[in-house]
Amino acid sequence: MSVVTRNMDFNLLRALQALLEERSVTRAAERLGLSQPAVSGALSKLRRHYDDELLTRVGNSYQLTALAQQLLEYAAGAAAMADRVFSLQADFDPATSERAFTVAVSDYTATVLGQSLSRLLNERAPRAQLHLQQLAPDVMDRAPESLRSLDAVVLPHSLLTDVPYQDLLRDEWVCVTAQDNTAVGEELTVEDLNELPWVFSFRRRTALTTAMRELRIHGVEPRPQIVIESYAALPSFLIGTNRIALIQRRLTANTTLRVLPCPVQLAPLLLALWWHPSHTADAGHQWLRQLFADAEAVAGHPA
Repeated sequence: MSVVTRNMDFNLLRALQALLEERSVTRAAERLGLSQPAVSGALSKLRRHYDDELLTRVGNSYQLTALAQQLLEYAAGAAAMADRVFSLQADFDPATSERAFTVAVSDYTATVLGQSLSRLLNERAPRAQLHLQQLAPDVMDRAPESLRSLDAVVLPHSLLTDVPYQDLLRDEWVCVTAQDNTAVGEELTVEDLNELPWVFSFRRRTALTTAMRELRIHGVEPRPQIVIESYAALPSFLIGTNRIALIQRRLTANTTLRVLPCPVQLAPLLLALWWHPSHTADAGHQWLRQLFADAEAVAGHPA
């Protein structure tokens, strides 16, 4: 560690993150609960340390310098790691803990498990915090290192390897289309899959990779007309059209769409909770894993 780094006040990390994300001394001060002069002083220290302006005024706003753009991602990750370091305890008492847990999920997982997770967290750890963070592509691209700044991530099997996991969700794929789609007869056919336009939910490795691969093995080449980065919003892009889509059955419980079996057999969707090996022995993390397991038990077998 350099002399310069040793002499840095690591409390500046929070200030750095707030300044880079807010791009405003005023908003950063409000976010941190500090005075503007205190945050201005922190910005001055950071500028001297990096020998860079970090924030430069352009008109009535501030923009990040090239270095600040690089620091933006690192500051958020470092702050998350600092929170994790200081939140760890030898024992974990959910009744009194104020620990914050961050789990990266798709909106499918949030929709399916949200209600049961919310209720169980309220009953078991009313002072703890659960942040269900939108799943980002770089979680897989930088895994397993990216998992250090998260408590866990919910992903299908085959996307991550060599890190601990516990099986969580099982679902099946079904086809959906508008009730008034006259292009579809009593049954959906392979020809329909090839000829009709599709709505894709995501176009990434986290989404339909396995299902789409299986469709192509059966000679189906889906033609996407719309790609939406959300499972929950997908039905809106089917209504009033002849489009079709593939979606998890659990999301169709209260749908007004027409739900049809896929004319080719698709393997079920299997999702697991994955985490960095460094979290395995942590008592709080063990509690979190049980919370997710119990939430799925409740969601899968509602009273």
